[in-house]
Amino acid sequence: MFAQFTSGLDIHAKALVLRAERQRIIASNIANADTPGYVARDINFKEALTQMTGAGGSELSKVSLQTSASSSPSTTNARHMALSGLSQSQLSGSELGYTVQSQPSADGNSVDLDRERASFVDNSVHYESTLRFINGQSKTILSAIQGQ
Repeated sequence: MFAQFTSGLDIHAKALVLRAERQRIIASNIANADTPGYVARDINFKEALTQMTGAGGSELSKVSLQTSASSSPSTTNARHMALSGLSQSQLSGSELGYTVQSQPSADGNSVDLDRERASFVDNSVHYESTLRFINGQSKTILSAIQGQ
């Protein structure tokens, strides 16, 4: 019975995880705006969410990430800490793509700061709204359990 109440939250929880990962990727793009040869990345959110919730991939752990060696973080010293997040092993290469370069640059960097900032804010708003929805649903379920 309780599973029926919480099943509607499953897609929102997965969307929240994807939004957090997209925020990390956009922040990485902004941080590398001055790096020569850096190619901006982004997630195809619709495709990634469909894969996570659709056929054969209802669990996040079933999805794998295949990024190029230049975009994946690596440690250069044994004392470095490994970064955690979806990018380590949970998005497929079909969702993580390259952004289309709007202004060619002499150094080969494809980051458009205006577009990245707009994407960052848009993603933040979506993340916050998803989080508020989950909190509201949780409060509603808790209220029903307590009989108020």
